This record gives sequence, C-alpha cells and structure tokens, in this order.
Amino acid sequence: MPKGASHRKAQRLLEARDLLLARPYTAQELAQALGVHKRTALRYLLEDLGAIEVERNGRSPKYQLLQSQELSPVEALVTHSALRLLYHHTPGYEPTYFSALNKLARRLPMPAQELALKSTRDLQHRSLAYQDQGLAMATVAEAWFRRQLLEFDYLKPGGSGRPRKNLLEVYFLEVSRTNLGMYVIGYERGYHKALRTYKLSRMRRVRLVGEPGAYNIPSDFDPRQYLSNAWGVIGSSGGPPVEVRLLFRPEAAYRIEEGGYPNLQITRKRPDGSLEVSITAGTDNDNFPLELLSWVQSWGARVEVLAPERLRKRWLEEAKQIAAMHDNF
Repeated sequence: MPKGASHRKAQRLLEARDLLLARPYTAQELAQALGVHKRTALRYLLEDLGAIEVERNGRSPKYQLLQSQELSPVEALVTHSALRLLYHHTPGYEPTYFSALNKLARRLPMPAQELALKSTRDLQHRSLAYQDQGLAMATVAEAWFRRQLLEFDYLKPGGSGRPRKNLLEVYFLEVSRTNLGMYVIGYERGYHKALRTYKLSRMRRVRLVGEPGAYNIPSDFDPRQYLSNAWGVIGSSGGPPVEVRLLFRPEAAYRIEEGGYPNLQITRKRPDGSLEVSITAGTDNDNFPLELLSWVQSWGARVEVLAPERLRKRWLEEAKQIAAMHDNF
C-alpha cells in the first residue's frame, strides 16, 4: 500500500473508531459517513476494528465499539509487546492462532493496531517448512487446556538418531528467553515417567490420545520453581544446578551491570573495571550447564570461565578449535 493511501486509511479508521464509540452503525451507514464503499466499511468493522454486532435494523446488523474495549496507554503497550514476542516466535501459520493474534491486534489503538495487523498477515506467507510446527502448536494447546494426553515422536539431539514415542501430560508451555522457541513441559508417562521438557520444533506426528480430562496438573507443580535455575528452559528436567563463576572484561562490564540476566550476582568489581560474577545454572542429563555455554561463548574474548573446571575446559577447547580453524585460512 502506498504511503499516502496507508495514511488515508489510518485517518479513516480513527474516524470510524470515534463514530462507533458514540453509537451503533450498519456497514452502509458507516460507508456513507466515511465516504467509502460498503465492502470497505465492512472490512473496517470486522477485520480492522473488531466491532461487535449489537442490534439489527431489518436484515442489516448494527455494529459498535464499546468503551470497555478501550485499553489504557500502559495496557496497549503491554499488548503490543506481547504481540511482538508472539509474532517473532510463531513457527508457522495456523488459522486459529492467526485469528487469536488478529483479535489482540484489533484492540490496540492506532497506529499500533494497523502495524500489528500487517505483522500478523505476514504469518500467512511464512515458509511451508514451518506449517507442521504451527499445526503441532495448536494440538499442544488443545491438549493443555483440555487436559488430554499428547502422543508424539521426538528426536533428541545427540541421541541414538531414532525418534522415540512419548506420551505426555502437558503441564506448561514456555517461550525461551534465549531463542524465542516454544517448549512443552509435562509428565511423560511412557519411557521416562518423569517431568520432561520438549522443544516444539523437534516434535513429530503430534496427536491427541484418549478423552479430555484424562489427568490433573498436580497442585504442587510451579513452573517458576521448575524453571528457577534455567538459563534457557532445561530447568529441573536435567541434573542438579551448578554454580558458575565468570570474569567479564571492563568493556563488557557495563552490560552486565545493566541487569536482566537470571540468577546472576556480581561478586566482585576489580580495580581495572572487570567483574567477577556467579551464576546458578541448570544442567542437562550429563550434569553439564550446556545452555549457559552458548551464552558464555557469545561474549567472545570479553569473558573468561573461572569455574567449574569442567565448563572451563570445554570453553577453552572450543575456543582453541575456532582459533585452529582460523589459522588454516
């Protein structure tokens, strides 16, 4: 849409919004008030503004926006922020998920509403390679809210190379703070018979099994506690947490001091401006803080692993491998 046309549409939507907050309109009445075609007015009502039908004038429904639908500036900002996160992590197009995002977007004031609706429309054009993930996500959501068992095949990285069938009671869905991927947490009834965490994109042949209400989520299950030591989403599903000590160089210290890193405490500030920090991190089934390693490596030469020795050794080995690869060029 050309810039001028987009601006005119935004102005008309603002005018339509003000009219509909005052009283109900049919599509024809709104079209006359705005000077647009009836089809355009109907699109404004149903797609852009999310107006609701409140009465009928013969065969023509009347629509209105209710004052209770209005968001405060802070509520609108929270909704906008949530929509941006959902947009970035959505793996593929799924009609009901797409509809839900549009409903949220239509509650936003202009101009955030129009921009949010453009973003949700982009989901329809995402690669077909991700469509199965979108369908899997819808199935997982249905299992969670209906408390219905979920069966799927899962290929674990670094495992045997063969997918394993799992039968899961879904307890919680989490969006990773590190990669924005969606993870499914629940009790696996089949092989593990324990709480496990599964990455949605690795789940195959996802299907519902049995009847709704097949299980109850234990009252003592608290996702905050389960994920308390997670740097990504491993949390309590792996081995016991470990304390990791790092040294950040002066050029990286200000970013650490800005905060936002879970379970991180600054233990000492050295005279040269570098920082010693302590992090409590979850581990995988080999009792190794694998999720934390990639975050440490993202800092390059601006960080040094002090402890534990196992992590320091792995960090140094991989750094040497990178240096050796560079020497070959």
